[in-house]
Formats: sequence, structure tokens, C-alpha cells
Amino acid sequence: MKVLVADKFEKSGIEGLTTAGCEVIFEPDLKDATLTEAIGKTGADVLVVRSTQVTEPMMDAGKLALIVRAGAGYNTIDVKAASKRGIYVSNCPGKNSIAVAELAFGLILALDRRIPDNVVESLRGKWNKKEYSKARGLYGATLGILGFGKIGQELAKRAMAFGMNLVIWSELGVRVDRDSIPVDLPLLLQVRPGSGALIEERITVVETPGEVAEKCDILSIHLASSAATKNIVNADVIGKLKPGAFVINTARADVMDYKALAKAVKEKGVRAGLDVYPGEPTSATGDFAQELLGLPGVYGTHHIGASTDQAQEAIAAETVRIVKTFKETGRVPNVVNLAKKTPAKYSMIVRHKDQPGVLACVFGKLGSAKINAHETENIVFENAEAAIVRINVDKQPPAELVKSLETCDGILEVTVVELVG
Repeated sequence: MKVLVADKFEKSGIEGLTTAGCEVIFEPDLKDATLTEAIGKTGADVLVVRSTQVTEPMMDAGKLALIVRAGAGYNTIDVKAASKRGIYVSNCPGKNSIAVAELAFGLILALDRRIPDNVVESLRGKWNKKEYSKARGLYGATLGILGFGKIGQELAKRAMAFGMNLVIWSELGVRVDRDSIPVDLPLLLQVRPGSGALIEERITVVETPGEVAEKCDILSIHLASSAATKNIVNADVIGKLKPGAFVINTARADVMDYKALAKAVKEKGVRAGLDVYPGEPTSATGDFAQELLGLPGVYGTHHIGASTDQAQEAIAAETVRIVKTFKETGRVPNVVNLAKKTPAKYSMIVRHKDQPGVLACVFGKLGSAKINAHETENIVFENAEAAIVRINVDKQPPAELVKSLETCDGILEVTVVELVG
């Protein structure tokens, strides 16, 4: 199996793929036309990327069967085009959660104590203890978290350890338990948005992002990029922030209205710590300009949330596991583009002798009747003398077709059930 790695990747990952029996082509600087050409030239089965854009023409250039995003988000990959071509898209969720949470909390501390400004003035030979002694402190402050997946939960742990209160909203529902908060707190059960529940003295779950903005002193965004979350932190949400509130975005730029944030910085003294930006460079180095970064009280980092040695080693190991599993079993862990719900309407259950030609006869008759098989599972009984195949199909097989299947050599019984839900 050929694996084309078209991005920066850990040495341990390259070694792991090679040990798994893969032929690895490591070209970390490929992108755009050069990547398209390399996919065709190498005949790679698997493409591994981090931030590199993967487009529809790239998928048409070769014979890719699997694209692995060596990270969590996969918005740089044309997933719709991959699905159309039967190409798996897989990612490495949760492996960089701690790294991103650490950066988010670092930005919170930097804003509160104005650490970058302190450093700049000291490097210039200026002593200004009077000015930089002014800080609110984090103890007792309320941290608002939008998105309570693994990163949001890791941030919550650190905030609780600093004595902060939490107000949480998640588009996927919220689960707070011993794995997501410090273990000395009481066990808390699952709470869904909309309850408005105070689930512990220091943790509140609310119905909307706007409610989080109203209640918090610091707003930290941890939402994946999707159609549902695009611009979800809009002017209305940002307008509900308290004067002087902090905003942290280490997630994705398209979940927030940056023009509205700039206005809040200018007019309400809102301060911001940002790691992601609209129109940021796709290469590792390059020229970069953002209006926000020129405003007082705004600190920016270079989209480095996941970029710790610990996180990258964990992501490399997960990438190796994904590719190795695919190579050895044909199955792909962490697939993001399989149908979440079967489009099939009926299931045809065929009990048959485990012998050559039986399934060929069944599928031949389905094809002749213009009935599409969406999913198939064949289960073999002990001693491999008999089996049951379940074939989920797009429409109800007519009675005469079912009856005709009994003429196939080796068919023992055919039943059809309507799928519900």
C-alpha cells in the first residue's frame, strides 16, 4: 500500500507506517498543482495531510482510497467530493485536545496579566510596574465555553482548578462527568441544552450562545466548523458581552464575525486572544495582515493550537493506527463521511447454504429488477455450511422477485422486512 504524506509529519509516524508494511512517500511541501501531480504520479492509495487543502481535482488525479486528516478538523478536505467517489475520509479526534486547551488558557492568562505587553516594554528597557500591576485576576471569574467536546472539557478542568465558574453551551448536548472535570467534584449526570440547569454550584448549562456571552467574563470558543456553526458567534452574540470581557478563539475563524469583534474591541474595551483568522496563509510562513491584531488588547498566535510535541506524537500514532487497520482489514477507524443513517427502506434476509454462486444469483435478480442494494452483511454459521445475508435495499422487492429467488441453488429461505426509523 502506498501512502503519500503531503504535510509536516512526525518521524515516529513515518517509521510506524513503514513498519506496517507501507511504501511511504514523504513530500511535506506539496500543495495545489504539485500535490495533484504527485497523487497521479505516485499512484498513492492513501493521502495524509494536516492543513493542506485537498480538492476534487486531486481526487480525480489518481486512485486514492483513503484521505487521513492528521488532526481533528477536516474542513480543508472536500468531503462531499470524496464521498461521491467512494473515498474514505478519516481524522484523529481528541489527540490534540490538551494542546489546544493549554494554548486557550495561556491566552486567558496573557490577557489578564498583559504578559506580551510586559515583555515588550521590558525588552525596550522600560520599567512600568504601576501600569502592569493592574489585573482583575481569574479566581471567581466566569468562563463561558461554546462547544463542550474534548477540548472544551479539557479547558473546563483547568478553569475549575483556577477557581473559576463555568457557563456552557454545546450544539451537541453537554456531558459533564468525572472525566471532564476535576475528580474531587461530585459526579454530574448528562445535561442537555435548554435545561437552564445549575448542575453544580460553579457550573451552569444554558440554551444559547447569547446566554453564555451575557453571563461570562471570558468567552472561549471550541466549536467545529460546519454549516450549523458558521458565524454562530455573530454581532448579536458579541454585542451581549460585558464591557472589558475577553474573547478567545482557538477553534475556527468562520465560526465568528471578526468585524463585529473588532467593533466590540474599539467600542466596549473587549480584549481578544486569537489563534485562527479569516484568510490566514496556508503555508508555514508568509506575509500576514489582520485589522484586529493592530488593535490594543488583542493578542494573536500563529494557528499553533495543536502544535505541541505531545499532540503531534499522539496524532502520528493515531494516523498509523488508521492506515494499518485499513491495510489489514479494509476497515477505517474515525470515518467522517459514511452515511449516519441508512437510506434503505427495506431489508431482505436470505438464509442460504454457504457455497459459490448463491449471492451472485441473488444480486443478479436484484439488478434485473432495478433494486439497489445499499448495505450488505453476510454472517456465516459454525462449520461454514450455512449463512444469512442481510441486504438493505432502496425499495420493496415484489412478491414475484422474492419467489424467484427460491430458484437460486442453495437458497433456504427469503424474508423481507420494512426498516423503521
